[in-house]
Amino acid sequence: MTYMRLAGLVATVALTLTACEAVNKTELLSSQQAQNQGGKQPNVVFIFADDLGYGDLSSYGATKLETPNIDKLAKQGVKFTDAHSASAVCTASRYGLMTGEYPLRANNGKGIWGPAPIESPLLIDPDTTTIADIFKNKGYDTAVLGKWHLGFGEGKNDWQQPLRPGPLELGFDYYFGVPVVNSAPPYVYVENDQIIGWDPEDPLVYLGRPPKHKVHKDATPITPIPAEAAQRTANMFKGGAEAHSLYNDYSVGTTITEKATDWIKARDGNPFFMYLATTHVHHPFTPAKRFQGKSESGLYGDFVEELDWIVGQVMASLEEAGVADNTLVIFTSDNGGMFNLGGRNAAAKGHQINGDLLGSKFGIWEGGHRVPFIAWWPGKIKAGSVSNQMLNNVDMFATFAALTGHPLSADNSNDSINMLPAILGEATTPLRTEMIVTPRKATHVGLRKGKWMYIGAQNDGGFKGSKPHQHAWGGPAVTTLVNTPNSDIVNGKIKADAPPAQLYDLDADVNQTTNLYNQYPEVVAEMEQLLKRYRSNRL
Repeated sequence: MTYMRLAGLVATVALTLTACEAVNKTELLSSQQAQNQGGKQPNVVFIFADDLGYGDLSSYGATKLETPNIDKLAKQGVKFTDAHSASAVCTASRYGLMTGEYPLRANNGKGIWGPAPIESPLLIDPDTTTIADIFKNKGYDTAVLGKWHLGFGEGKNDWQQPLRPGPLELGFDYYFGVPVVNSAPPYVYVENDQIIGWDPEDPLVYLGRPPKHKVHKDATPITPIPAEAAQRTANMFKGGAEAHSLYNDYSVGTTITEKATDWIKARDGNPFFMYLATTHVHHPFTPAKRFQGKSESGLYGDFVEELDWIVGQVMASLEEAGVADNTLVIFTSDNGGMFNLGGRNAAAKGHQINGDLLGSKFGIWEGGHRVPFIAWWPGKIKAGSVSNQMLNNVDMFATFAALTGHPLSADNSNDSINMLPAILGEATTPLRTEMIVTPRKATHVGLRKGKWMYIGAQNDGGFKGSKPHQHAWGGPAVTTLVNTPNSDIVNGKIKADAPPAQLYDLDADVNQTTNLYNQYPEVVAEMEQLLKRYRSNRL
């Protein structure tokens, strides 16, 4: 079985890392130490919101919506202020989370840069060790629920059953959710490797992308939604009438939540790891009726409030199962918020989806990848604590290995750093001192080292929209929308005399108002050389 592929690894081999981070990576707990954390193996629930920005929670400054359940996690746990997704792009960020490896190393060094297309094969080699493997090999029940968006099968996915390899080949016992994303077909649910409602007499048939501004007339009908809900790609599949009928955009949150809470309550005392990847708050914004109109920031805010309800239901299920006190819950986002129609409407109502940070989803500025990160574990994490430790979601790999006492071999030495001491409030020095973050465009990879953030090009390498009819606004245009000034930008455009690249002091200027490229040529030279080494996979 593929989930047992780590059984032969040598238990005592230490992690290998660059010299500046080696000490941090080798701070793994022994198996006995892990047991001592709670007397028995702790459960882990990892909640990965979709497109949730740094300013989308009350606990991170939002005033036009309410998130009491998520805020409670922060009040009773630890809130990180310098946490980042591995990429500003959904699929790439999920790759980094699952593997502990920077997305630019994926695909034999070619990297993963954009969202996985409809026909994408599984983007992670089944022989790769994943976070699910770490738990599985320590006797945990493992599940992934919600948005997958890492592909299925080999070669082109033809959407015929079984959908393998997929989550079940990457260490998960169980999968239920949306196979791609809630804005792209097929609009069906998948359970394990089967499409729910599959009818062999009426199989899904992919029709391909239609010509621009056209739709397939024989595509299977899907849930009607208003233009206000923001972009959703028209269906590109015919057939599968029963499977499509079971999927309703307005009940996706409720359906996935029920599956997740039922799974938790059915564990019967076994330790478990649940990766809950919500479709919230990715467009289209289709909150259940009971949440519509609840916030002061339109459908976007209503969708955030439904996400908060989801978190509340998960927490209630932990209490009901009697396992809350021995469960580590982590809540974060796959990337920053997006200025689609919903995001722009929220901004017009005074909601700052990414707070005062510059930029947004797909882009390399902080708004694209600096995200909320909250950890909750009763009796283990000091209530109401705040951490300014630099953290990247690739760090969950080494952190979960440390938590469970799972040995890692030299073959598993990747980009991940054990952040458990920071989560538990035990770290007295920075655990991570540098990192790579990737945007949509490979030309705009960002290098963070200490307080410095270096971007080897102008602009943010993300979305380019700036007009009312365009789906995805990004780059300089967003600065006029939410008043996030930058010295390289005037009237929503890059200045003609702007420097060729960017350098920011995030300690003094986290909102990236001032490009210091011309003021610190020696720092630029050092960062550029280090970035070249990362790009060539020599680090």
